[in-house]
Amino acid sequence: MNSKYVYIHTIGCQMNVYDTSRIIAGLQAIGYDHTAIMEKADLILVNTCSVRERAEQKAFSFLGRLTALKKENPRLIVGVGGCLAQQEGKAIFKRAPFVDIVFGTHAVGRLPARISEIEKNNQKIVDIEFATFIEPILPSTNRTNTPISGFVTIMRGCDNFCTYCIVPYVRGREISRDPNEILNEIKAYADSGMREITLLGQNVNSYGKKENLCSFPELLEKVNRIDGISRIRFTTSHPKDLSDDLIHCFSTLDKLCNHIHLPVQSGSDNILKKMNRKYTRELYLEKIEKLRAACPDIAITSDMIVGFPGETDADFQDTLDLMKTVEFDGLFAFCYSDRPHSPSVHFTEKVSEMVKKERLQQLLNLQETFTRAGNQIHVGKIEAVLVEGRSKKNPDTEPLAGTTGFAGKADENQYTGRTSTNKIVNFLWKENPLSGLSITPGEIIHIKITRALSHSLWGDPVDPGISSQDIKGEHYAA
Repeated sequence: MNSKYVYIHTIGCQMNVYDTSRIIAGLQAIGYDHTAIMEKADLILVNTCSVRERAEQKAFSFLGRLTALKKENPRLIVGVGGCLAQQEGKAIFKRAPFVDIVFGTHAVGRLPARISEIEKNNQKIVDIEFATFIEPILPSTNRTNTPISGFVTIMRGCDNFCTYCIVPYVRGREISRDPNEILNEIKAYADSGMREITLLGQNVNSYGKKENLCSFPELLEKVNRIDGISRIRFTTSHPKDLSDDLIHCFSTLDKLCNHIHLPVQSGSDNILKKMNRKYTRELYLEKIEKLRAACPDIAITSDMIVGFPGETDADFQDTLDLMKTVEFDGLFAFCYSDRPHSPSVHFTEKVSEMVKKERLQQLLNLQETFTRAGNQIHVGKIEAVLVEGRSKKNPDTEPLAGTTGFAGKADENQYTGRTSTNKIVNFLWKENPLSGLSITPGEIIHIKITRALSHSLWGDPVDPGISSQDIKGEHYAA
């Protein structure tokens, strides 16, 4: 029997990356192997995002590239999944008539059966029904291709209904997975060689509340006891639900990384209220203070929206002032854009595109100073770095302001990894005192930081006799 191949183009957040891995595992059961060569594929899927307008544009741009492939090979099956599929449904067929299947965010588990239907009947299918539970998830645990770091979904959907956000409409209401299923999935990944796990949810802080399961801090404690896992991360946290118990985990759980992504979106109480964020600037700053008291070395990153309807110069100044108070380690910032179904579409005090772009650049420039200064602090210190593999890019090539990309290619002996605080560290392995030793992705090694760049660090390996147990994935003075 000849193999069939699936090519998947993924756009958007970590949840989509995780869903893509589930799709690949599920399609293996009906004879599809994954390929990185689009022209080789019998099935091409695009896993989409619709949180921002630009993500939608990327999806339809990619679909446009498939027109010629479909003409050359009429038997090629093309599918659109994810949030855009959930949002648009059968309307996608009007913009891309060659698409065979539109499947929503709750249809990943049903996809293999749907593809089999298309193979037999050559019919178009739309599957965007929401489920009331999360189906059992079987991990793909082939040791030959298991990554060092991976994602595990602990819940799906969101009940917060921020006025700018489409997530509750395309991901559905909050549903939590059974903790035993989560733990079994993580154990399987650990057995296959995975060393770092990121727990995923639109709001992990509310895990288990509706179903009366264990709390999120209790789940973290259970994951912390799994052998083989070296590091634990999670995203995303809603500030209003960040409990003292969860904050305490940063000082008690040895595998929990010293990093939290805590989206603030605005520093103005006026705008936060219009966004329906359900917290104030003061409460957010209190959470930051508690986090730093529990874990002084914690790295804090955030999200920010500029140009929300009704945002005045004074509101924007409040945002800049909050940034100066917190000094985030990193920031994802975006211009506001109307999203279908969200209440803010109907807000009348729209901010002009020119003003939005000016504010965004001002915000990015300010964050650049904090990021550079934060990286510079690490110079001269020794960091515990989880080795991810060979570097693909050269850190000597500085990125443009507000971007994270590098233009140059890396030295073949250059490796990369991450600290507990999620800092990227690049280092050379060949010409250093440890050159006689092998290096394996998944190891935690110690690197003395010698240089700080805009978005990464550079260093040299140090004495392997320093145990990774000496520090909680943090740094210490050389």
